[in-house]
Amino acid sequence: MKESSEESSLSYTPPLAKGWVRWLWGAGACFFIALGIIGAIVPGLPSAVFIVLGAWAASRSSHRLHQWIEDHQLFGHLLRTWRSGYVSRRTKLLASLTMAISLAFALLHISNVYLLCFAIGGISCGAYWIWSRPEPKE
Repeated sequence: MKESSEESSLSYTPPLAKGWVRWLWGAGACFFIALGIIGAIVPGLPSAVFIVLGAWAASRSSHRLHQWIEDHQLFGHLLRTWRSGYVSRRTKLLASLTMAISLAFALLHISNVYLLCFAIGGISCGAYWIWSRPEPKE
């Protein structure tokens, strides 16, 4: 019984917005999806965050666009993994490596102490959040 209620909560789709607000959500969804696709190609630009935001906005603007993202060969798995609340060990390690490279770049190129502290704090919070997520039981 628990699996069916858990699965149904993962597939919840909010009602569509009305009027011009729906068009704004649609424009936001397209914008974030485009950034996510660019992020999948350009090193250093995240893609997962933008795809999740795009799916969230699409769920309020278009069932068809939302379903396309959910069923997409590359992005669908990312969204299902995000909703499950689990982060794999491989993803944690890759994220940590990326954050370490970013931190090294910041240490080499940022001379403003306050900005450097802000960067270190942001990276530290991100690392803590990622490593505090449970890993899938496989």
